[in-house]
Amino acid sequence: MTPARALRERIREELTQEIVEIARAQLAAAGAENLSLRAIARDLGMAPSAVYRYFPSRDDLLTRLVIDAYDAVGEQVERAEATVARDDYMGRWLAAARALRGWAVTHPHEYALIYGSPVRGYQAPESTVRAAMRDKIVYGRVISDAHRAGVLAVARPASPVTATLALDVERVRAAVLPDVPDMAVINAVVAWSGLFGLISLELFGHFNNIIEDASALFDQSVLSLGELAGLPRPTPSPEET
Repeated sequence: MTPARALRERIREELTQEIVEIARAQLAAAGAENLSLRAIARDLGMAPSAVYRYFPSRDDLLTRLVIDAYDAVGEQVERAEATVARDDYMGRWLAAARALRGWAVTHPHEYALIYGSPVRGYQAPESTVRAAMRDKIVYGRVISDAHRAGVLAVARPASPVTATLALDVERVRAAVLPDVPDMAVINAVVAWSGLFGLISLELFGHFNNIIEDASALFDQSVLSLGELAGLPRPTPSPEET
């Protein structure tokens, strides 16, 4: 690459990042549906046509924000879970869940973008899937590892699994829960749903004037959700008994 081309690439990268940062500020101030490339161009002191060379449409910019958000939370969850001993399955689950909540509390508008109400008129493309799966792969790995170690408790189904639900179970198993029994897959999905439900209730204000210690409630709930998923509680230390 010639020096002139390298300079152009660096300038393009820096301007792209500046557009993304302004878009994040817009996201916080006005919401995803009001994201405007023209307003971003105005903030940058550029003609709208110049910004369209970097992001041809609002949806292209939204896709960048979505991927960045999924990658950010995925990286945080991966790092937190990796610090826990491999045979402490509940500890790994709790660390991953805490990392998810910590990121969401720090970045509520980006959390709302990827886990809140769908943006009207926007359909996330296939290119978002890899980033969206990063944290789910971590939760699935914890449960799969516990199953392979022979310590995952698998409850009996409360009612027969329908043929259509069995197909759903197979899709989830293929994606993030290899070799895990059907009922364990179902309980894992319920546990994941509870995890995101807790965070959404907190971030979207549904605990206001009800729950003062949301962090303590979260930890207690995550342990219960982990048990629902079949994970064993760690043996308490002598100091805890």
